[in-house]
Amino acid sequence: MSFNIEEGRYIILGSIDGLLATLGIIIGVSVVSASNAVIVSAAFGGAIALALTNGVGSYLAESTIEHGKLAMTEKSLLRKLNNTYVESQSRRKIAKGALSSGGASFIGSLIPLAPWIFSVGSVAASVGLSLISLVALGIYAGYISKQSYAISVVKMVALGTLIVLAVQLLRISHLVQ
Repeated sequence: MSFNIEEGRYIILGSIDGLLATLGIIIGVSVVSASNAVIVSAAFGGAIALALTNGVGSYLAESTIEHGKLAMTEKSLLRKLNNTYVESQSRRKIAKGALSSGGASFIGSLIPLAPWIFSVGSVAASVGLSLISLVALGIYAGYISKQSYAISVVKMVALGTLIVLAVQLLRISHLVQ
């Protein structure tokens, strides 16, 4: 299954979700436990949940839009499009969107989790790998949008940094006793 520019939106969205939500889990859990096993379990559970919810959410959203388009086309053609090329392309688009979004979420989740999986875990290593990944996503976004790579990278890294700072500022260790 090849990916084209249309799937780019799902890859970018899923990757950012996986990367930053898992990083948030790691930062949050590290406040209450330094245990590698606890952090990996919590973050991996989050990674699986993100992959499934992004895949299912994308499936539901894309199928809603595609079925609406099919219904409008059927109405204008005054015929059903069951078992036609148009319907098969619609089903294919729905599946590719769901797989792209869910898969990218899971892969993105593994990036901040990697240092913990390999037992060299530190929040700094997770943040560093996540920032490097945001640079790569920024380059990919610049490529897809045919806009400045530098501006895309700056936007991606700046927004990711704001999220990490917000999570750091909102750490509630003093409330968890």
